[in-house]
This record gives sequence, C-alpha cells and structure tokens, in this order.
Amino acid sequence: MIVERNQVVVSGQPQGRPIVFVHGFGCDQSMWRQVAPSFEAEMRVVTYDLTGMGRSDLSAYDMRRYADLEAHAEDLLSILKELDLRDAVIVGHSIGATIALLAANQAPERVSRLVFVSPTPSFLEDQAHGYHGGFSAADLGELISFLDENHLGWSAQLAPTIAGQPAGEPATEELTQSFCRTDPAIAQHFGRVTFFADRRSEFEQAARPALIIHCSNDALVPMQVADWMRENVPGATLKVLDATGHTPHMTVPSEVTAAIREFLEDI
Repeated sequence: MIVERNQVVVSGQPQGRPIVFVHGFGCDQSMWRQVAPSFEAEMRVVTYDLTGMGRSDLSAYDMRRYADLEAHAEDLLSILKELDLRDAVIVGHSIGATIALLAANQAPERVSRLVFVSPTPSFLEDQAHGYHGGFSAADLGELISFLDENHLGWSAQLAPTIAGQPAGEPATEELTQSFCRTDPAIAQHFGRVTFFADRRSEFEQAARPALIIHCSNDALVPMQVADWMRENVPGATLKVLDATGHTPHMTVPSEVTAAIREFLEDI
C-alpha cells in the first residue's frame, strides 16, 4: 500500500481540513518539521516521502515510470484517495510544488488551495518567449554531469548555495546530509527529471488558487520567475520573503508558516 511505501504520516485533527506537504529533490518529509506541526491544532496534517527519497521503498522507483513528473503526481493522488482526502491544501517545495500542481490539475475536486514554496515551472532560459529561468541547457548539463561524477562532492558544494547559508550552518548541514543519503543512481535520474522539467503550460492552467512564496535572494530561482508566475498562473498570489536561499521552510520557517496562515484565513 502506498501509505507504507511512501512512509505517509498523519497527525493533527482527524476531522480537520487536510494539509499535505510535498518535499523537493534530494530531501524527505523531515524538512517540513519546523512548519507542518504548526497546523496540527486545527488541520489534518499529512507528510510523506516521494518515491525514491527518504525512507520510501526504493525498490518502487522504476526509472522508466518516474522519468515523468506525472508519476509523482499520481502517487500524491493515490495518497489523497487512500486517506479519502478532499478540499486539501497542498504545500509543495521546489519540484514538489510542480508535483502538487500536476496533481491538482488532474483531480481538482480533491484540492482547494495550493502553496508553492520556492517554485519554478522551468529552470531553463527561454529568451525567445521572454522567460528567464536562470540556467542555460549547458549550465544544467554541467550540473548534472557533476552530480553523475561526484555525488558526495555535488552534495557538499551545492547545499550552501541551495540553503543560502554558509557550510556549517544547520540548514546547510541538514541538506548536505540529506543529499548524501539519497541513492546516487536515483539522485542522478531524478536530478535530470527535476532540472530539465518545463511545466510552464501546466502552471498557466492551474486549476486551484495558489500562494507563491519566494525568497528575495534565491540562487536557483531568479525573481523574474516569481514575477512570471504572478502574471501567468491563474489566481496566484506572490509573497516575497526578505530572505536568502531556496529553502525558506528550513531557514525562516516562522515566516513561511505565517504566509500560509494568512493565505488560508478565508477558507
């Protein structure tokens, strides 16, 4: 069953509105530990590990199936169905935000709101269409090659950039260790899927209102991406945090929690 396979954890109020947290690449559900518990007093809180990440059943990671993000979205929908969740708030970080969007677009009857933490529809530059994703195809190719050649070195070098904090800081160390724990073959495969994904068209067809939480200084996702999403994602609200990095739920969790609460006040 998917609840066991993906280490689904349910807490909070059994009859409360569901809020489901989806982590990003190279991470696991523990990255939400400073945010998710804040909603337990009034909501039904669900966390889980993406297939291939954390303590999920790694044998379930079929590289042919998971070559498409839709497979992760189908897993999320399976969890919603298994737990019989409707009107859920789905909170996704980075590529987890894209997975949340795809799931909501497939089954909008199960989702009421979306929260995107440091999202990007595409990391790739597309100057022909005025989209500034931040990376050229060559840049991303080099990033993936480095991951292929030296998984541990990639983890140690990229974690400070992603966290927006120096090596040795708690969030940086936690990210480094999480990246290092990830199965190298899965990390290489999912890394390609993550960094070369282009889901702009799906974001432009978002089926549910979304809050976009973006740090003012994010080395992976430039402000132009957040502006593009505000202008092109139906029903989108942009909240820019005065913070550095790509993981505000780990570095400024109280600000992320406050932004989500404000967004949910009228439901």
